[in-house]
Amino acid sequence: MATVIEPEKLDQWIGKDVTPSNWFEVDQERINLFADATLDHQFIHVDPDRAAATPFGGTIAHGFLSLSLLPYLLEQAGVMPERVQMAVNYGLNKVRFLNPVRAGSRVRAHVILRDVTEKKPGQLLMTNEVTVEIEDAPKPALIAEALMLYAVDPA
Repeated sequence: MATVIEPEKLDQWIGKDVTPSNWFEVDQERINLFADATLDHQFIHVDPDRAAATPFGGTIAHGFLSLSLLPYLLEQAGVMPERVQMAVNYGLNKVRFLNPVRAGSRVRAHVILRDVTEKKPGQLLMTNEVTVEIEDAPKPALIAEALMLYAVDPA
């Protein structure tokens, strides 16, 4: 679970690396479902036999599938304000896909809070640096600067 902080104290957490998320398995079924949802059925994602002949040695998750796991992983890692009424994905400042996630691999997120801005009373925009690590891999799957907008109940 993300560390829940009084909104007034969030700035004290800027730059801190807190507990990572739990490990999450990216299995072939999830990859196939993502391919169906996005109409991206490139063989490297959905055909284990053909993918076995590539340098990856098997199927890999779509980069955007790995990225789409951020909301789930952010619920478990990083920090968030107390009294959240609603959280909304606000966007990404940058994303780099560094290493493919092979089917059956496990990933987890490391989150560092980089900025907190009050957009207007009761709305906090938080910028997080998120690194999605692949278990037993030398390089992470991706690094992203993810923005979340929180609607917070007044104290």
